Amino acid sequence: MKLISWNVNGIRAILKKDFLSFLKEENPDILCLQETRGFPENADRLFKGYIQFWNHAEKKGYSGTAIFVRESMAPLASCMGLGMKKHDREGRVIQLEYKDFYLVCVYTPNAGEGLKRLDYRMEWDKAFVKFLKKLNQKKSVIVTGDLNVAHEEIDLARPKSNRNNPGFTDEERDGFRRILGAGFIDSFRELHPGEPDHYTWWSYRLRARDRNIGWRIDYFCLSPSLRKRLKKAWIMSDTLGSDHCPVGLELE
Repeated sequence: MKLISWNVNGIRAILKKDFLSFLKEENPDILCLQETRGFPENADRLFKGYIQFWNHAEKKGYSGTAIFVRESMAPLASCMGLGMKKHDREGRVIQLEYKDFYLVCVYTPNAGEGLKRLDYRMEWDKAFVKFLKKLNQKKSVIVTGDLNVAHEEIDLARPKSNRNNPGFTDEERDGFRRILGAGFIDSFRELHPGEPDHYTWWSYRLRARDRNIGWRIDYFCLSPSLRKRLKKAWIMSDTLGSDHCPVGLELE
C-alpha cells in the first residue's frame, strides 16, 4: 500500500503546476493533502479513479484538508474533525476507517508570527493526541500531514537561530513528543536514524530551497503494531509546486 502526503499550499494553485502529472506518475493508493484552501472546479473529472474526502475551513481560502482514495480501497467510514467545535472550524482533520486501521490526515495549526497562536496550538496538541489515543485503543492508526513542528535539531538546518521561533519552540516539540510518548513511530526516522539534511519545507526567501535550508515538519507516524508492515518511508524533495514537498510511506 502506497501513501503520499503533501501540503500543497492551495489546491487551485498546484493544479497549475503539473499536479495531475505528479498524481498519474506516482499513482498512490491514498493521497492526503493539507492546506487545500478550497475546492477545485470539476473535481470529479480531475481526479478520476479516486474517492474524494474534503474538509473545508469556515473561512474561505484558508487551511483545509483532503484525502483521495483509490476506488478499490474505499473506507468503511469517514469522519471530519476532532469532534470538538472549538477545533473543527478550520478543516484540519479527516479520519478514514478501514478494517484493520484508521487513517488520519492533519494540518496542525501554526503558532503564528510572534507566537500569537501558541496557546491555542498547545490546546490543539493536547486534544489531538487524546484523539489519537482513543482511536489507537480500537485499532492501529496511521497519522500523516503537516504537523508544523521540527522535532529535533537534526530536523532543521539552523536549529540555534530558530530556537523559540514558530515550529521550534519547546512547547511545540513537547507536543510532538507526546505523540511519540503515546507509542507512535516517526516512520522516516525509524528507517533513517541520524541522517541529516532531510527536509520537507523551505522558506521562499533567500533561495532557501536551492540551498537546502529547510525544516522537516511533514510526517507519517504509525501505531507500533504497524512497524512490522513498514517497508519504506521517503521524502520527495525534488518535487516542486509548493513550499513543502510530498512525503511517502509504503506498507506491506
